[in-house]
This record gives sequence, C-alpha cells and structure tokens, in this order.
Amino acid sequence: MRILKWTLSVIVLNYLVITSTALAADVAKIGVIDLQRVLETSNPGKAAQARIRNQKEKMEQDLKQKGSEIEQLRQRLERESMVMSKEMREEKEREARIKLNDFKTLQQKYRAELQAVEKKEVNQLQDEVLSIIQEIGKKEGYLLVVSKIGVLYSPTTIDITDKLIQQLNQRHAKKSGN
Repeated sequence: MRILKWTLSVIVLNYLVITSTALAADVAKIGVIDLQRVLETSNPGKAAQARIRNQKEKMEQDLKQKGSEIEQLRQRLERESMVMSKEMREEKEREARIKLNDFKTLQQKYRAELQAVEKKEVNQLQDEVLSIIQEIGKKEGYLLVVSKIGVLYSPTTIDITDKLIQQLNQRHAKKSGN
C-alpha cells in the first residue's frame, strides 16, 4: 500500500512539474487599451466629437431662439393683459402654453436625436477600433487585450493604446484620402 501511495505521489508530482514548465514556456501576452484616450486623441475620435459638438450647438441655438420667442410672448402678455379683454387674454395665454409645450417637446426630440447621433458615432468608432485591436492581437500574439476602464493597475509596458491610435489614424487617413 505504501509503495502504491509513493508511486502515485511521484506520478502526480511529475505531472505537475511537466505541466507547469509547459505553461511557463508559453508566457501570456496581455495588452491594455485606454478607449477614452483613443476617443480624445485619435483623428477619427476628434472628428466624431466635432460632429457631435456641431449637432449639439445647432440644436442649442434653435432652442435658444425658440425660448426667447416664448419669453417675448410672455412679457408682451404681461404688459398687455390689463388692457385686453378676458377672452383675448385667455386666448393669448393658451397660445403661450401651446408654444411652451411645443418647446418642451422639441427639447425632448433634440435630446433623443443627439443621443442617437452620439451612439452612431461611438459605434462606428468602436467597430473600427475593435477591428484594429483584433489585428494587433493576432499579429503580435496577444492572449488578451482589455479595456483600461475596469483595470485597477497595469504597467505602462502593456499599454498598446498608442499603437492602436497610430493605426486608427492611418486607416482614417487612407479613407479620407480616397
């Protein structure tokens, strides 16, 4: 019985030594990507942000104009309410309420449109980034490439964000050059 236990122990120990050296020989290569930095510093990221910002500014300008029209209507109603008949005042107040409701509806519509534009731009950039990450991962033998968002610590030596940004800019330049 002792010999059986001893033989089994030697076999298990040999197995562990062999498998650990086999695993140690194949070092896992891990990369980290800072997606926020890609969005902020890459040419396609900057272009997407500019398109979103332009759309937002147009919408804000339109809302500001409509808001000032409503404010002018309200001020005129306050000034002239004393000299108006009750029916006329009620009609003007109803018009003001309708314009205010239209303004709120427009605000919600613009908010939804802006979210849709942001989602579209981010998804397009994300698809392109994921494609490049897969290329880098396959070409350079990475076992794992993770986003820096959930990582609490990583050495800068495994950060491949700059490489990603460079390839993304090159791809974007080729597309805009055609």
